[in-house]
Amino acid sequence: MKILLLGKTGQAGFELHRTLSPMAPITAPTRADLDLTNHQAVEEYLEQTQPDTIVNAAAWTAVDAAEEHPEEAHRLNADLPAQLARYCANRGSVLVHYSSDYVYPGHGTEPWQETSATGPLSVYGQTKLEGDQAIINSGAEHLIFRTSWVYSARGNNFMKTMLRLAQSKPELNIVADQVGAPTPARLIAAVTALAFQSNIPGGLYHLAPRGETTWHQFAQQIFRQAINQGQKLTTGPDQAHPIPTSAYPTPAKRPLNSRMNLTKLEKALNIELPNWQTQLTLTLTEYLDHQ
Repeated sequence: MKILLLGKTGQAGFELHRTLSPMAPITAPTRADLDLTNHQAVEEYLEQTQPDTIVNAAAWTAVDAAEEHPEEAHRLNADLPAQLARYCANRGSVLVHYSSDYVYPGHGTEPWQETSATGPLSVYGQTKLEGDQAIINSGAEHLIFRTSWVYSARGNNFMKTMLRLAQSKPELNIVADQVGAPTPARLIAAVTALAFQSNIPGGLYHLAPRGETTWHQFAQQIFRQAINQGQKLTTGPDQAHPIPTSAYPTPAKRPLNSRMNLTKLEKALNIELPNWQTQLTLTLTEYLDHQ
């Protein structure tokens, strides 16, 4: 197996590079090495490297900015996956791709299944869905992992933002009516490696920890665990106040229900995924240890 990893500098990309490198030769170009917004540059790079496995962790992830830059978001989230899928279909290579809970309409309370009807609420969600559909329709052998609320010890994410704000703000108002599962990049990488080792059937899978929470409850747990690890915070769990999504308007509409059914992935890998609380402990500890 010769792996081409795209998006090496992102949250998931960093963890994937760290986890997959011992498994096989891996090429992981930076943005300086390869401009993923340039169709021809990508074509030439694929011809040069000729990977038999492409792991695509590259994406436009700035949800609100996508509303103002739909063409740029479409290139990275829809056109690029389609381009990679065509290469894989023609060469008999495998494409591993990462998608989002934002492809679903976000209503109700039932967890979404891989077969649930989609209905994105934003440009970001729509472009991610188009990327998924292009891969599925390409005929390429593929794995698509739809995940939610990604964070890690690196990069810009909710966990790190909350810790930064909690050091100086006496109180915080945090959205409490969006429900999902915070997914650390380290879990995404671990499951991807296990999928390679287990040779699971190709297709679409949901990948997230077990359990559910709101952004408000997630923040409270971040504060609680950080304080237990000796961090001095101005904002504690009791100073985090719940507010509705309507009180925090954003350019892109967010889904209220990001619950995802994990049965298909757990059966395919013969595992029980860990809960989001234990995954937070691992990720938060790694972050604090490197401060």
